[in-house]
Amino acid sequence: MTDEDPGPQGCGKEPERSDSLQTFGAVVKAFRERAGYTQEAWAEESGYSLSTCAGVEQGRRFPPPGFIDRAEDKFDAFGALRKASKFLSRGHGLAAWFRQWAKMELTALSLYTYECRAVPGLLQTEAYARALIEDVPPSMAEERVEAHIADRLGRQQVLFGRHVPITFSFVIEQAVLERCTGGEGVTGELLDHLVECAGRRNLELQIMPLVQPQHAGLDGTIMLMETAEMRWYGYSEGQETGQLISDERTLSRLHMRYAKLRSQALTPADSLSLLKRMRGAL
Repeated sequence: MTDEDPGPQGCGKEPERSDSLQTFGAVVKAFRERAGYTQEAWAEESGYSLSTCAGVEQGRRFPPPGFIDRAEDKFDAFGALRKASKFLSRGHGLAAWFRQWAKMELTALSLYTYECRAVPGLLQTEAYARALIEDVPPSMAEERVEAHIADRLGRQQVLFGRHVPITFSFVIEQAVLERCTGGEGVTGELLDHLVECAGRRNLELQIMPLVQPQHAGLDGTIMLMETAEMRWYGYSEGQETGQLISDERTLSRLHMRYAKLRSQALTPADSLSLLKRMRGAL
């Protein structure tokens, strides 16, 4: 599982499309048609795939970074799409127990993540997310797969869409990347994406090497968040459950472990060099 993967029994029902996403998609479609673009022509003009453009219009996925600005420009939408995008909601493709954490992310000041199972959802590419979701049995209907991918990518707006940037720290096990989930093509795209993300000034990415005799994260993943009220919370997840953590003693222990992990992992500069070498080796 990844931090927001829905288990087969997790939500207890099929995920529904967000009303706000469906409404926004209908507005995008109306402006596109008004501007004289077919969906295929708009995909070519915008630089996004046809499936991405169709997913936005059908209310199955959030508009990716840059989509709204390009649509505003090409459709002459006089600011309507930007204003409407502020009311987009998400969560139906997220596991029920994870939705509170995902909502808190929207206004967080800091997010710290140690991951030993898969690349964190906030750093995943669409192809990598699809490979993860489709690999976990039982198989899901295509509509459910698309809903989960849409919400996972929608969470990434906190990386690209905030006027006040969040401070991010990620520690990822090298073994997760060496696994080559989805094949070489998917992994190569993922490594390129991680290299790009590592260049963001508000994001620190560290890799835990394959050989590390002292390791503070053997009890599993760690997620920590500082809210706008300068309060800290943690999140812990199992196969079919998740728990928001507010107990101060528990949070103190998690902070100590995370600080130790950062000291044991490769430095951000060395981590970036490793990612580039791994990309070159594919």
